[in-house]
Amino acid sequence: MDCYDEISYKAFKPIKENPIILDFTGCKYLGEIHAILKEKFGFPEYYGENLSALWDCLDGLFLDRGDFVVKIYGFFSLPDEMNDYCTKILEIFSDVHNETPNVTFELIS
Repeated sequence: MDCYDEISYKAFKPIKENPIILDFTGCKYLGEIHAILKEKFGFPEYYGENLSALWDCLDGLFLDRGDFVVKIYGFFSLPDEMNDYCTKILEIFSDVHNETPNVTFELIS
């Protein structure tokens, strides 16, 4: 990996939409949820696909960036065995909002 590849690997991608739509409809595995989070929030390639990594990447992401709305769909249709984990994701979203009130998370369905 040369220095340009390493920079690309570590770089956050631009967030391309506002509102940001997180649609978890049809997700059956945590990896699918993390793939959506990674894509929609523009996380770098090294994103670890766990709760700690989610917090690390979201912490400060929306500072000084204007107002953002994140709409969450498909949450209530996730498999029961994912409920505890996904509830922790919502807790992280709440913590992010408390730290950066310019981003609002709306649980739609």
